[in-house]
Amino acid sequence: MTVATTADPRLLTVWYDGDCPICTAEIGLMRRIDRTSAIEFVDLSLPGGCPTDRAARLARLHAQPRGGALVSGAAAFVAMWRVLPGLRLLAALASPPPVQWLLERAYLIFLKVRPSLQAIARWLIARQRTSRP
Repeated sequence: MTVATTADPRLLTVWYDGDCPICTAEIGLMRRIDRTSAIEFVDLSLPGGCPTDRAARLARLHAQPRGGALVSGAAAFVAMWRVLPGLRLLAALASPPPVQWLLERAYLIFLKVRPSLQAIARWLIARQRTSRP
């Protein structure tokens, strides 16, 4: 007798670039919202953080529900929103294919400007640190 298993959408692993100040800020927000610890956040900048192709995982946000398929980009954000009680409505609104398509296009644009945004964020962080008494 075989028992069918289904992905538990409340248990999710998210891989992110811990060296990216933008990614770190976004994940910090998600951690604060995730009061039930439904998401395991894996920092790819740490040794042993990547189970497969590290370069591919660093290039885009990746998420995988326990027992489910690996998703990336906008779909990874929707997967995170889906498991967080305060963001489930946002996930529902973002789930239809046309909306996912638009979100993915926006994410691709973000990826193109991400290096410049990272440089600005790093400069602002360094400036903030040096201006403290």
